Amino acid sequence: MTQEQEVDKIDGMAGTQGANPLAADPADVLGGMRAGAFDEHHPPDAALIGDCVHCGFCLPTCPTYVLWGEEMDTPRGRIYLMKEGLEGEPMTDEMVGHFDACLGCMACVTACPSGVQYDTLIEQTRAQVERNYERPAADKALRGLIFSLFPHPKRLKLMRGPLKVLQATGLDRAMRRTGLLERTAPQLAAMEKLAPRLGKAMPLPEHITATGERRMTVGMLVGCVQGAFFPGVNAATARVLQAEGCDVVVPKEQGCCGALSVHAGREDEGASFARALVDAFDDAGVERIVVNSAGCGSTMKEYAALLADDPAYADRAKAFAEKTRDISEVLLELGPRAVRHPLEVTIAYHDACHLAHAQGVRKQPRDLLADIPGLTLKEIPEGEICCGSAGIYNILNPGPAQELGDRKAANIVRTGAELLVTANPGCLMQVTSALDRHAEQNGTPPMGMAHTIEVLDASIHGAPLSALMDH
Repeated sequence: MTQEQEVDKIDGMAGTQGANPLAADPADVLGGMRAGAFDEHHPPDAALIGDCVHCGFCLPTCPTYVLWGEEMDTPRGRIYLMKEGLEGEPMTDEMVGHFDACLGCMACVTACPSGVQYDTLIEQTRAQVERNYERPAADKALRGLIFSLFPHPKRLKLMRGPLKVLQATGLDRAMRRTGLLERTAPQLAAMEKLAPRLGKAMPLPEHITATGERRMTVGMLVGCVQGAFFPGVNAATARVLQAEGCDVVVPKEQGCCGALSVHAGREDEGASFARALVDAFDDAGVERIVVNSAGCGSTMKEYAALLADDPAYADRAKAFAEKTRDISEVLLELGPRAVRHPLEVTIAYHDACHLAHAQGVRKQPRDLLADIPGLTLKEIPEGEICCGSAGIYNILNPGPAQELGDRKAANIVRTGAELLVTANPGCLMQVTSALDRHAEQNGTPPMGMAHTIEVLDASIHGAPLSALMDH
C-alpha cells in the first residue's frame, strides 16, 4: 500500500468513525526511547500530532498541494509521516523530500479549525532531518554556501560591490540571456535573478533622537538581507519612528537573528545567533525591539521556546521575545502624531506569510496604509497563498518557487494597482522578480515595489510618488 493510499484509508476512518486516527498517547508512540526516524532531542510532539483530525481545511491554502495535488505534500500528509517516523519508520529520501517541499508558510495554521501547531511540528521535524539525514553532496554544498553567506551581514555587504558592478555594466542581464547558468546550476541562477537593484548604502547611527517629545525608546533590528540589500527600508523605519516620537537605539554589534537557520532546521546555529542578539540588546535600555522583516520577527518572538533548554538564556530570551514587535504593531500602539501627506496611488498589499500567518499581524499594516490620504488599497486574490520566497526555499527549489511567484504576480496584476506593498525582504525580491517576468512576457511596464514603512515614510515626509514608483 502506498503512503497516499494509507492516508486515504485514514481519511475514511475519520469520516466514518468520528475518531481521530492520528491521535496517539505520546508514551505509546515514543516509549521513552529513540523511535524510528527521530532522536530523543525534541522529536515531533506526539500530542501535537494527535491534534490533527485530518479534516482537510488546510488543503486549499497549502502552496504545494495547490501546485501538485499530492496528499503527502499537504500539512496533514506531512503530519502523518511524522507519526510514522515516531512509530518506527526510518527516515527515507521520500520522507525527507516531502518535508523539504514544505515552504513553512504557516497558512495551514491560520486555516486549521483544530488549532494544530504545524509551525512547531515542522520546525521540530526539520531539526531532526538536519541531525539525522545524510544529504546528497550537491545539496549539502549548496546549503553550506547559503549559510556561509546569508546569515552574515558583513559578508553580505562585501557582496554589494561586485553585484553593483554587474548591474551597472549590464553583465547580469547578458548572463541571463545566455541561459548558461540556469542550465548548469539552476539554484545559483535563482540567487542571481533574485538580487535586487542596489542603491546607495545608508548606515544608521547607534542613537537617533526623537522629534519633539519622546514617547518611547525602541531598539531596532537592522537584519542581514534587509541591511545589505534594502538599506532604504531601515532608513525609512528609523525616520518614521523618529517622527512619531521614538528614541531609536541601533546596537552596533547586532548580527543575524537566526531565522533562516531555525526555519531550515539548523537548530544549534539558530540558537547561537539568538544568544548573540539577546546579548547585543541586553544593555540597550529599550521598551520595544522593532523589526521590519516578517521572517525575523516571527523567530525573535519565539526565542523563549528556542532557548528554553539554556538556563543562562531562558529568562533573558523570554524577556527579549516579549519586547519584540513588528514595526506596524509599534506604530499602532503609539498612535499617529506626525502629519500624513496625501499619496494619490492605488496599491496592492501582499501579506508576508511570516507576518500574517506566523505572527497574526494582518490588520495593523492595513490600518497604517488606510490612514494615508489619497491612497487606495486593493486586496490580492488568493492572498493566503505564499509567493514562493519562504526563506531560502526559492533558492533550493527554484522551479516550484517560480510557479508560485508567477501565480502571485498574475493575481497582483489583476488588482489594477500601480504599486505592490509588502513587509519582508524575501517577498520583495521574489515578487519583484515575478512581476518583472510578467511585464517582460506581456510587454507592459514593470510595477513599482515598496515596503510598507517606505510608503508611510513618503507620506510623513511629503516625498513625491515617483520616489516609490522608481523602486
